[in-house]
Amino acid sequence: MAVGMLISCVLAAVICQVKSSEQPRNIQVIHPWRTKGTGVVTRVKRDWIIPPIRVLENSKQVPENLVQIKSDKIFKGEVIYKLEGQGVDQTPKNFFEIDDKTGVIRSKRPLDREKYNTFTLKAFALSPSGERLENPTTIEIVVLDQNDNRPAFTQKQFTGAVAEFSIPGTSVMSVSAVDADDPMTENAFLSYSIIGQESIPANAVTKTMFGINNETGTIYTRDVGFDREVVKSFRLMLKVADMGGMGLTSEGVAIIHISDINNHAPQFNPTMYSMTAVENRINYEIGRVNVTDSDDRGTGNWEATYLISNDPYRKFAVSTDSFTNQGILMVVKPLDYETQNEHILYLTVENVNPLSDKAPNLPVSSAVVVITVVNENEAPRFREDPIRIVVPESIAPGTLLKSNIAFDPENSDLRYEISRDPERWLDINRHTGDITAKRTFNMRSQYVQNKIYVATVKVTDNGGVSTTANVAITLKETNDFPPELRPRIGTVCSNARRVGTGLVLTAEDGDLPPHAAPFFFEISEEVSLNWTVTRVNDTHAMLQPLVELEEGEYPVTILVSDSGNPILSSYADINVTVCPCDSFSDCKSEVGAVFGTSMGISLIALIIIMASIGLLVLLLFLAAVIRACGRRHHIKKGSGLLHGESEDDIRDNVLNYNEQGGGEEDENAFNIDLLWNPLDAPLTPMPYYPVSGAPRGRQPIRKDAPHNLPSPTYPRRPPADPTDIEEYISDGLEAADKDPNMPPYDTALIYDYEGEGSVAGSLSSIASGSSDEDQDYDYLNNWGPRFQKLANMYDPR
Repeated sequence: MAVGMLISCVLAAVICQVKSSEQPRNIQVIHPWRTKGTGVVTRVKRDWIIPPIRVLENSKQVPENLVQIKSDKIFKGEVIYKLEGQGVDQTPKNFFEIDDKTGVIRSKRPLDREKYNTFTLKAFALSPSGERLENPTTIEIVVLDQNDNRPAFTQKQFTGAVAEFSIPGTSVMSVSAVDADDPMTENAFLSYSIIGQESIPANAVTKTMFGINNETGTIYTRDVGFDREVVKSFRLMLKVADMGGMGLTSEGVAIIHISDINNHAPQFNPTMYSMTAVENRINYEIGRVNVTDSDDRGTGNWEATYLISNDPYRKFAVSTDSFTNQGILMVVKPLDYETQNEHILYLTVENVNPLSDKAPNLPVSSAVVVITVVNENEAPRFREDPIRIVVPESIAPGTLLKSNIAFDPENSDLRYEISRDPERWLDINRHTGDITAKRTFNMRSQYVQNKIYVATVKVTDNGGVSTTANVAITLKETNDFPPELRPRIGTVCSNARRVGTGLVLTAEDGDLPPHAAPFFFEISEEVSLNWTVTRVNDTHAMLQPLVELEEGEYPVTILVSDSGNPILSSYADINVTVCPCDSFSDCKSEVGAVFGTSMGISLIALIIIMASIGLLVLLLFLAAVIRACGRRHHIKKGSGLLHGESEDDIRDNVLNYNEQGGGEEDENAFNIDLLWNPLDAPLTPMPYYPVSGAPRGRQPIRKDAPHNLPSPTYPRRPPADPTDIEEYISDGLEAADKDPNMPPYDTALIYDYEGEGSVAGSLSSIASGSSDEDQDYDYLNNWGPRFQKLANMYDPR
């Protein structure tokens, strides 16, 4: 009986919850923890599952008791009930509560299904000490929907289009709406309808032209009569209602445009035109033609294209003005009044887009245009521009180059002149226009580019109208210059035949191809036994000896020819010096190379003699200056080891060192080095003993003095006053004499000894008064072949 009562209570509770919106709820008690029974409450894994508790949204009876739970467990004392989950202590909070003593679950405020449509709670039965008496039980609360939301269109205004002349049933567009209520109920079941229609322009069409599918919202055509020339668009008032059209409603708007089709062909208006055109003018507008078209302006159904049907020479062209749709007629080739003074054109017109099959079957519209040519004084015309002339560059002055170069359409007398001729090569007959050569042309002119010389000719008629044309003269190269060889002098190794070397020659020609390279080289017969010339490439050849030649100078004559027509040649005398060479094939004797130049033996010898005399004069002058300076500085008599103020004091030659030579025996003298004291000390002469092997620059150690003793202080700076030079020198000599690290004072002054037995002899022999006949130049014969001619020049024999 208890189980039956439990099932009855649960069923009653569910029924009461459904009807709670109509009558007060009777609170029911459920026993979720009973251990026996069958029916609505079922046991799963020792837990009991309670059916969802349904609560209607937007209830005004709050707080409202929803259900009461009880625990049947025998317990001596009170049972405390707790509730957890969504709507209690989890987001969203404070929607439900439970009476901890009675177990009554109630709602605290109205529920909104559109925000929260279900809640999942857990119920607990606890002892006063907090001990769980039962396992937690899950309670699900389902919020029942109420039709509290109006449907709404998804757009404020829907826009679509339908082509004109569409048949009934043509789909145009679809509209849509949404409802926030439960889509599984009638509260969100929508129905569409059209409640009004307006045509634009107003009242252009009054019959109902559109229908709508009340379930899908698809708008379609219901009747015929969609002509864009009559009506441009329609404005439809729409309505949507929930509960299948019986509930809440909303309204919307749909704009449907009638799209144009090309159902009107363009038509000329008028069909006859008269225009004038000035001869010899091109690319200018002479007139316009007009068409009418009722199709949508600015589209391909309205835009026209024009065609000229009888213009075989294509002297005219017609284009379309995109704004006005007019045909613009232009002259694109010059018209000639004397040849044809009137032209009649036939024009047709079509649309850019092809014509629709809904258009009337009419012929293509056409028009006639009569064009009258206006005569004007035309400028003279050249028969060609530029006037092309091809002549050889060496053409004779006075040669006729071109005639009959221009004419006048009105047969007027013409006057010719040359307006530009930078080289003044041309002449022209003022009346006939015959162009002649004024002088010979030059291919090397700066005004000749790519072998073309450009001038300008001007012609004027009796009316003063003139025109100009260029004269392009193509110059043909002629063979004007023979080739020349470079260099004219050079050296060849004495062993050139064995090692395969020689003198490289280069041919140069003032002409341009094909009258220049390749060049051809030929050696003269008189030297062909000893020499040969071999062509290396088009412009170079190599001169080589055929036999072993003695060292010396040899003249070699070579004939060089070009490839011109006619062939031009020239002889070149090459002055070749045969000399011994090193491993790099360079002459060992540079002197011999000098004498092998084209300057000549006598001139070289004269230059050497003059240079020697100049050098001698310079040396004598320097010696005199040094001696004069020595006389002005007298040393005090009795100072040091040397005495007197003699002009022959050897210290006057302190700067002469041993630079004048003296042969091998000069090593017996001292070689004086000058050392610079970093503390601005004077220059100190130091003896050098080459025989004893003392290193140069090292100061010898005196044998009569202790070694490595400190040296005395020398005068640091020369006196500013020249009169004190004697005292300065004396102080330096005295310090040197007392220096234990220096050689004896008397040996320190022996630094201008020139040595003995020099094979060069005295320089005084150069300045002697002996004549050339007293000199012996035989030794020049031992200096090699380059000095043999110099020896022969001075040989008294």
